[in-house]
Amino acid sequence: MRVVAQAGDEGKVAVLDAHRRLSGRGAWLHPDPACMETALRRKAFHRAFRGAVETGQLALQFHAVTGTSNGPRQETVLPESGSEN
Repeated sequence: MRVVAQAGDEGKVAVLDAHRRLSGRGAWLHPDPACMETALRRKAFHRAFRGAVETGQLALQFHAVTGTSNGPRQETVLPESGSEN
């Protein structure tokens, strides 16, 4: 999935470019909720767009497009995995 920075009211805003047609510098992201969480936590979009960028609505857009929940991830451990200790 492609993310671009667009001019907003108070600086740059990161938005999802679902059709890969928006102009400007882009950052690519796997369509996986864990990848989005990691990128937000590590401030990867700030580095990719070379400055401060608002990411508040980006996670909501991402979860709407991918059809995933925007709550915290819950890891599951299957009994046969051997890691239930």
